[in-house]
Amino acid sequence: MNMWQLTGEITVLLGDFPQLVYLIPLMLICSVVYGATRHELREPIIQNAIRTLVWLACFVGILFGVFLFFSWLI
Repeated sequence: MNMWQLTGEITVLLGDFPQLVYLIPLMLICSVVYGATRHELREPIIQNAIRTLVWLACFVGILFGVFLFFSWLI
């Protein structure tokens, strides 16, 4: 079984599952890893992870808004 067959089977299993849902755990993991590279104690890691998660969510939201606006113009 090659990778393309596996990707096709996953698409069939998930159906019309919104791909945006995958962004939530990805942003969460990225923010925790980023916080862990800056600090060693748990409290500063969590604080930095929350701050980074909010920053990432705002950044992605703004990009989504800009792309949505330009898609309405076309």
